[in-house]
Amino acid sequence: MADHDLSGFEHDAFAHGGATRAVLRRGSGPAVIVIAEIPGITPKVLEFAERVAAVGCTAVLPVLFGTPGRDPHPGAHGLLRGGLYTAASMWNVCVSREFTVFATRRASPVVTWLRALAASEHERCGGPGVGAVGMCLTGGFALAMAVDDRMLAPVLSQPSLPLGLTRSRRAGIDISPEDLATVRGRCEREGLQVLGVRFRSDRLSPGDRFGFLRRELGDAFVAVELDDADANPDAVLPPHSVLTEHLVDRPGERTREALDQVLDLFRARLLDGRPAGGTV
Repeated sequence: MADHDLSGFEHDAFAHGGATRAVLRRGSGPAVIVIAEIPGITPKVLEFAERVAAVGCTAVLPVLFGTPGRDPHPGAHGLLRGGLYTAASMWNVCVSREFTVFATRRASPVVTWLRALAASEHERCGGPGVGAVGMCLTGGFALAMAVDDRMLAPVLSQPSLPLGLTRSRRAGIDISPEDLATVRGRCEREGLQVLGVRFRSDRLSPGDRFGFLRRELGDAFVAVELDDADANPDAVLPPHSVLTEHLVDRPGERTREALDQVLDLFRARLLDGRPAGGTV
């Protein structure tokens, strides 16, 4: 691939709590907050956002790190420059006070800003509520955002925080016990469903983390776990990014089925199951 010129996406900014960040937006209908993985809003993340818009939702992409549209693959900028770009994005996250990379039983402070963004987008876009997709280091953010009643469709794509350096970190996720209890209560009272996707071999998103979510949320947590053979063989890194880099976008492929399950959740919870009505 090559860098994406961001054509077709509106450019905006959102301010809350003293922090102002750029926001990209595409489509119409109820909002879905698409929270990118490291190193940022890549062309593959933008392709996913286009699919969200195509089902009749507004894809909203906050710029938390990286350069929107930049292709991190070696073929786009060279192996060294691509590696340095990804490393710089990861370093910025690790040293930022907005992200909690190692601590357990705690959500990153940036989640407060994301909740405010979701509330603002719900007011802007209308509909019964909003959805969210977190990816990799932002995967658990969608769960922590679900303490807000407006969050109707949280998706955790290979959630990777806290980094699984110990058994306790692997068997947990970046949310406080109080917030997790609130989400559990919503699952029991309202039928909230939390969808998680990962590759079984992925050490960044360990199986113990999904086991923890099954115990805490019961049947409200729907886990989609894939084998390495299901991943795009042309991807540079080992199987990890289910909805983006490792997606095989063909009918019948397991990653495509996972993508369709995510989009079906948005249709069911935000669009009352009606067929696609948006434009790409």
